[in-house]
This record gives sequence, structure tokens and C-alpha cells, in this order.
Amino acid sequence: MNKQSNAPAPNDLNTWDRDHNLHPWTNIRDWRKTDFMRVNTAQGIHIWDSEGKRYIDGPGGMWCVQIGYGRAEMAEAIAAQAMAMPYASPWSFTTEPAALLARKLAEMTPGDLNTVHFTAGGSTAVDTAIRAMQFLNNRLGRPDKKIVLSREKAYHGSTYLAATMTGKERFKTRFDKADNLVRFLPDVNPYHRPKDMGMAAWCDAKIADFEQMIAEIGPEHIGAFIAEPILCSGGVIVPPPGYHQRTHEICRRHDILYISDEVVTGFGRLGHWFASQDVFGITPDIITCAKGLTSGYVPLGACILSDALMEHLAGGQGDDVFYNGYTYCGHPVACAAALKNIEIMEREDILDHVRRVTPHFQSRLRHIGETFEIVGDARGMGLLGCLECRPDLSEETYAKHLQFGVKLDALCEAQGLLLRPFGNMAVFSPPLIITTDEIDEMFDIMEAGLSQLSAEYTG
Repeated sequence: MNKQSNAPAPNDLNTWDRDHNLHPWTNIRDWRKTDFMRVNTAQGIHIWDSEGKRYIDGPGGMWCVQIGYGRAEMAEAIAAQAMAMPYASPWSFTTEPAALLARKLAEMTPGDLNTVHFTAGGSTAVDTAIRAMQFLNNRLGRPDKKIVLSREKAYHGSTYLAATMTGKERFKTRFDKADNLVRFLPDVNPYHRPKDMGMAAWCDAKIADFEQMIAEIGPEHIGAFIAEPILCSGGVIVPPPGYHQRTHEICRRHDILYISDEVVTGFGRLGHWFASQDVFGITPDIITCAKGLTSGYVPLGACILSDALMEHLAGGQGDDVFYNGYTYCGHPVACAAALKNIEIMEREDILDHVRRVTPHFQSRLRHIGETFEIVGDARGMGLLGCLECRPDLSEETYAKHLQFGVKLDALCEAQGLLLRPFGNMAVFSPPLIITTDEIDEMFDIMEAGLSQLSAEYTG
């Protein structure tokens, strides 16, 4: 095979992508039949495709482009660090950006979460959190205290341990997972509660689920509970008020580590650097983060550990070495990007901006839920939202949901709005710099798409 490549002619890039680039979550039987939209440029909240058409980026990349696209000073900071020191082995060296960012994150996190272990992204941050729990209990002479509690519809990543903790019932994959390490609690989504059950009673039921599972397994076998403040990939599921505080109290009572997966909710999505304390009133033992940490400009994640946890680790017995790390831990270019990202967010008061535009965002979202019979639930918090639709009440199947999502996506895309449909659910997490006028434009397009589909599905 001749592997010499010439300058691409028209359509060559699509052909090469189709023939050689295995994208995430690709249908392995048909992957070479799919042409992905090729995007060339981006600015603010907008993306332009290779044909020059402009789109609002409804998902904000992958829940991550907080400060928007086209920030010249981000590119300059990345380039400057790449020229000065592009890489340093974290086993042998530290760098100024890594030290500065570790200190900055320690200042931003709640309570005594002051120790930062940098990772390559959210999945590896979750892996690190689970491995820290295992390391702790091995050192404390509790080798059987390793089971992790998670929730149905939770998403925690794609690496082996992170995928193990993921409870999305539609992800029946052919990949292996460490099923002996996890137990899944029932769905916490208030939308799926019985029609005659109030929110407080639903919270009581979810707490009862939690306590019952601990009793069945035995707290001596449970090492951690991992929870997203909002279950984002599961459909922007906002647990009932008080749920996080009550589960946190139960974990404290049974000596179970509380891991808050803030890969999506961290760095301003709810109007605060982190949601655990400022929004939900808890100080976890571990916070995992990524995505908005660099606004998606370069990959970076972090697992942030409490002082109390570090003291327990130090006080244990056995091998003292924390054998966990990655080639790109504390990557100096990524850390420089994160520092510049945080600087921009602070200087432009983006957190306050999120709090100002959130009421309008949530009002428009809920208005759609009240207007269209085909929408079963409109929910969200901050600049996170989800429309869960009911495309065919006579036959609710996954296949029907997927078909509906493809149609809604195509209608909105034709009018200049990119979605990330999850079957019958359309989720929103636009760049945090979005204005009220842009929010209106985004939801106007969504309403137009739903109007057309409503006519098709309900007549």
C-alpha cells in the first residue's frame, strides 16, 4: 500500500476520515458509510462547517467550551508555553504552570480539598478517584471495603473503571467491566416518579433506596459513593432537593467516601466554580473535574482529594507509593491553558453572567415544555437543560426514540442549531458567554423544529 499523501483535493478529507478515523461510539458495522460534518472555524458560540454554514453550538462542544471559541489569548498562552517548555515528565519534574494551577484549584474547591492529582481528562480523573479509595482501604487493612455505589443513568467515563461506574441502561456494550466493584441504585429522575408522589416523598424514596442497598451489602464492603451533582449525560437529571445532603450524611455515618463527579458541573456551568458546596451544600471527599477546566482548548482533568483523606492514606500500612499516574499528568501546556481560562473567566465575571442569564435560559426551556404536548419534561439548572420528548405514546421504544432524535437533530441543524440528541432527549449546555438574544435564537430554532415534528407525530 502506498502511504504517500498529497495535498487533499475536494472530498479527500471526508474520504480519509471515513476510511481511517474510528470516531467514538461508532457503529462498527457501518462506520465507513458515515460522513461526519467537517467543521473548519469557530468564534464565540458559533461553529462554521466546511461549506461556510454557521451554527449555534447547543452542546458547547461536549459540555466544555465555557469561554467560547476563538480566544486569541488562549492560543497565545498555549503557544508561549509550548515554546518555553512543551513537556516535562511528572515523575521527575514540576513546572510553573502545574504548581500555579494546583494552588489555584486548591483555593477554588470547597472545604479541605487541597491535593490535586492531574489527569488527561474526566475518565482518568474518575479512575484515579476509585483507585485512591482502593489504595486507602488496602492501607487501612480493609481489603473487602471496595464496592462503589453509583446511580442508574449516571455517566462517569470510558476507561475501564470509569465505564464500570456508568449506569446508563442503554449502554449494553460488548466491552468488559468490573461488575463486582459496583452496585447501581435505581433511577433518581423526578420525572419518572409516580404521578401522585410529591418531590419530598420522591426524595425519601431515593434515600430509602440508598439506605437499603447499604444494609444489603454491608457498609464494611462499600468504599465509595460516586455521584454527579446533576446526571448530565443521563439527560440533565436534577435530583430532588435535599438528596445530595442526605446521601452525604449517610456516607459520613458509614465511613463511605463521597466522590463528586463535577466533570460537567465544574467551572461555571451552574454559575459557580464547583457545584458541590455552593449549589448543593456538601463538601465531598473527592472532586473530579475536566472539560470546562480548559474550556476544551486542550485536554486536562484533575482528581482533587481532601486533607482528611490524605491524612488517612499517610497513616495506613504497607507500600507507601501511590502507583497512579499518567504521561500527561500536569502537562505544562494544558496547565497554562487552564490558568488562562480561569483568568478570562475571572476578569470577565463569567460566573456572574451565568447567574444573570440563567433565569431567561430556564424560562425559555420550560416554556417549550408547557407549549408542546410532545415534550414530556423540560428540566435543568444553570446553563444546563434537557427536553425529554414523547414521540409515540402508543409504543415507547428505544428505536422510536432514536428515530425521533435523528429527525429533530436534522430539522434544527438545517436552521443553524447543533444538538446532541440522546434518543428522545435534546440536551443544552451552550458556551457560558451566550447572551439572552442568542438564547432566544437557540430556543426559537428548537421551537420551530418541535412544531414540525409535532405535526408529524401528533397530527
